[in-house]
Amino acid sequence: MDIQKTITDLVSKISGDSSLLNKFKSNPLDTVKSLLGNIDLDSGALKSIVDGIKAKLNLEDTAKQATGFIAKIKAFFSKKK
Repeated sequence: MDIQKTITDLVSKISGDSSLLNKFKSNPLDTVKSLLGNIDLDSGALKSIVDGIKAKLNLEDTAKQATGFIAKIKAFFSKKK
């Protein structure tokens, strides 16, 4: 199993569905287990997948916040002219 591909696939599923995102935030391990189905993974591999998803989701949130911040700065300075 390609862990990175699994993480990327799950991030796109989770980030595209707000109810799934809320479910992941409240119980990440069970959410990942339900999305993976009947794949037999040890707890270490599951934890790695959960941690990878959390990291990527945090990066997406940070990028969105940075984009919004930059837009606000641009708007502020464009009003000064």
